[in-house]
Amino acid sequence: MVKRPDTNAQRLKRHKRIRAKISGTPERPRLNVFRSKQNIYAQIIDDVNGVTLVSASSLEKDFEGFGGNAAAARKVGKTVAERAKAKGIDTVVFDRGGYLYHGRVKELAEGAREGGLEF
Repeated sequence: MVKRPDTNAQRLKRHKRIRAKISGTPERPRLNVFRSKQNIYAQIIDDVNGVTLVSASSLEKDFEGFGGNAAAARKVGKTVAERAKAKGIDTVVFDRGGYLYHGRVKELAEGAREGGLEF
């Protein structure tokens, strides 16, 4: 019998490999993405101090509509960019979290760029 690979375990291995190469600093923090089936989450993290500076997700009360599609991801990207700009963060390092840069992850990144973040 052929066993089906655990896709989340494979994603975590990819994420670990990516995290070995990139790190957020106070000057240029890391924009992290987590994707679930129903929602999408984004955080801007300073890895030196171990602090989350800004976060946004499709679970927030003021968010309207379904949170698991590309339009929701773009809204979350714009929201996290607005909050980052308010805190004086202009440039970030994009951490795709082991996901392919496609679909909702790509839409979140484009929404953040539209909101004014550079990466």
